[in-house]
Amino acid sequence: MNRRARLFALVEYLRGRRSGVTAEALAERFGVTVRTIYRDLDTLREGALPLKADRGRGGGYALDRHYTLPPVNFTAREAAVLITVGQWALGLRLVPFLETCASALDKVQGALSASAQWELADLMRGLTFTGVPTLPVPRAVRDALERAWFEQRPLRMRYAGAHGTTSMRTVRVERVVLEGSLTLLNGVDLDKGEPRQFRLDRVEWAEALDRNPEREYIR
Repeated sequence: MNRRARLFALVEYLRGRRSGVTAEALAERFGVTVRTIYRDLDTLREGALPLKADRGRGGGYALDRHYTLPPVNFTAREAAVLITVGQWALGLRLVPFLETCASALDKVQGALSASAQWELADLMRGLTFTGVPTLPVPRAVRDALERAWFEQRPLRMRYAGAHGTTSMRTVRVERVVLEGSLTLLNGVDLDKGEPRQFRLDRVEWAEALDRNPEREYIR
């Protein structure tokens, strides 16, 4: 089994278990070394899979059960409407999580038969939405925001102020506001312990930190 196939198999194996499994057990299951399993688990984490590791009896590595949803049956019309609205959102950058949105749309479209895709695509092209695209943001910044938002982690960022000065900020994002061409982050500046608003397009660099590090930053 090559590495790519093993990674897919590893995800499915973890998804099907109700309890954690140790790295040693995974290594035996897939016929590789424990070191190789650790590298595979690191790769899955880098791919944004919500892996957790629990200690004690019944512990080990497990995949968060909220990672995927049970099967949902869309009608062809429902899928076409979702795809169209999603494509508008992508084109205008209405949501900062562009890659995740695009991946979801691909899955919905892939569930349609070829004939339904052709027929409904022609119909949906008759719907037009005109809006103002939001300002572009580097993918690495968007990825960091997405992780901080969905995993409820503080966001560490290098922020360019209105007068050209830059500073490092640590923010607990509480609301993402889409206003005209701007994407605004409302939250608490953990460095100063006060509510602040930041423009996402002025974030030059960002990373999601471990949870609950507020004590390290409030002065």
